[in-house]
Amino acid sequence: MPDPVSPNQSERLAPYAADPAQSRGRKHAEEPPAGRSAFQRDRDRVIHSSAFRRLEYKTQVFVNHEGDLYRTRLTHSLEVGQVGRAIARQLALNEDLVEAIALAHDLGHTPFGHAGQDALQECMADLGGFEHNIQSLRIVDHLERRYGDFPGLNLSFETREGILKHCAKSKAADLGDVGERFLQGSHPSLEAQITNLADEIAYNNHDIDDGLRAGLLNLEELCASTLYGAIFVEVSQRYPEASETVLRHETGRRLINLLIHDLVDETRRRIAAEGIITIADVRAAPHPLAAHSPAIAHDVAVLKRLLFQRMYRHPRVHRQAEKAKRLVRKLFHTLCEDPRLLPLKYQVRINECSGAAKRQARVVADYVAGMTDRFAIAEYDRIFDPHGEA
Repeated sequence: MPDPVSPNQSERLAPYAADPAQSRGRKHAEEPPAGRSAFQRDRDRVIHSSAFRRLEYKTQVFVNHEGDLYRTRLTHSLEVGQVGRAIARQLALNEDLVEAIALAHDLGHTPFGHAGQDALQECMADLGGFEHNIQSLRIVDHLERRYGDFPGLNLSFETREGILKHCAKSKAADLGDVGERFLQGSHPSLEAQITNLADEIAYNNHDIDDGLRAGLLNLEELCASTLYGAIFVEVSQRYPEASETVLRHETGRRLINLLIHDLVDETRRRIAAEGIITIADVRAAPHPLAAHSPAIAHDVAVLKRLLFQRMYRHPRVHRQAEKAKRLVRKLFHTLCEDPRLLPLKYQVRINECSGAAKRQARVVADYVAGMTDRFAIAEYDRIFDPHGEA
């Protein structure tokens, strides 16, 4: 009977790829997994976490109850994983690490998308701050409780550094090993770099799709002023009898393909130009190696500006965002003023804080940030609606 294929398949990786056999390890020592690599174990732990399941009911742009066809944080994370793996495969990077980072990168997002995050940032401004990347790290390092030997998910260093996409130097020193690169000016693995760009590719494209579906974006303006338009014209000429829905989907998939191939080509060019041989070379490079070509980077910037102006600032989105901010702020301040309104396990954590205002506020922020959209609305009603359920 032949030997099973090695789970890390390192012979198929580029020499500068992240090799799970050479991982910098975990915060808490464990026996190596049998039949899978360290990064596959990370991915599996993320998928089985409570925080990952909650992403199904967390806003991407549209609040969860607005419609079943709009993206959520969960579907977004899956799309990032798919785009990231496609890029990693072409560059001979570690697909499992890319997928683990992609599925974990939004675990710390609040309910109601960026509106909820902005509200919590405001509430925590003088209490240690709030940032969803750091919150994602808190979840995988501390807040998930599933294992008897350690808190959190005990993910490998490489997955954890990919989750922490950016961080102020003032906070980096408190984050230990994953904060070092922000103090030293070095870079993460190429897997982390391409996942960051896969995130951008995914949300730009699905926000266009959702914005057109919702009637927030004008197809003519989109076609007249962005890269999307050139592709839409080409698709329309090729499929003159197709419906607008089919044309939009054809345009979207071709735009994703264009961005992926451009990213792969530019990244290969930079790797060759810098003489990159090892992952140590990747970390020490003078600039990030994963990037779009200058022309495509310009086109992406134009597209993002239009999305910001026409969609993210649309009155309908703004109204929902302002309502969400008020809800989050009121929940946070009320729970800080009367922690007895919290579930018992959070009250226990507060009692362990010895009355320190910052630590108590952090417990409340953890609770609020972990809510789904619909749970936050229900919790608000339970606390403030006199006719609501106790």
